[in-house]
Amino acid sequence: MTRWAMVIDLTSCIGCKACIVACSHANGIPEGLWRKLNTISEPPPPGRKRLLATRSCMHCEDPPCKAVCPTGATFQRTDGIVEIDYNKCVGCGYCILACPYDARVIYRYSHCFEADTTFNELSECKASEKQEGVCTKCNFCVTRIEKGLEKNLIPGVDDDATPLCVVTCSSGALYFGDLDDPQSNISQIMIKHQTFRLFTEVETGPSVYYIIE
Repeated sequence: MTRWAMVIDLTSCIGCKACIVACSHANGIPEGLWRKLNTISEPPPPGRKRLLATRSCMHCEDPPCKAVCPTGATFQRTDGIVEIDYNKCVGCGYCILACPYDARVIYRYSHCFEADTTFNELSECKASEKQEGVCTKCNFCVTRIEKGLEKNLIPGVDDDATPLCVVTCSSGALYFGDLDDPQSNISQIMIKHQTFRLFTEVETGPSVYYIIE
């Protein structure tokens, strides 16, 4: 099986927001809507290290958003990516309340949810009326992954098959790959570093890991 996951190195992130800008341009959404930047600690008192953490959808193994969706619009692919069928979503907001990571939002202006774009090639497509007022979130740039796989590219290794936030990270703090493959780049990174996940006490099994040392 394949299970896509992301690792974020907090010791390398400089808070440049390149990943946030790239996400915004690629998906035609306002900055910070799907991907957010948080300051974990402030510099004072002397000697304290300031950590910056980006976060978005955690693509949980047991997603609470899926459990509460009354229409089945939220679903989980076999590769672990949690997706939304915009044709089924009614914008009820139950999934927003259920998500402990503040990863979902209802954007009430027309935009293209399925734009296959890069940072420099923005789509001009417009969303249909039924795409207005639905719940949206990060989907690990699933279109890039699928098209890359069709070309025998490796997500997390080849840029054209990798989520745009990872590709554009100026400090190389983001990693992506197949967690079920022990030889993948992401598995090797996790062997070398101690990682943690957010809110493990709620037992959602997030697929986003953080390196702190």
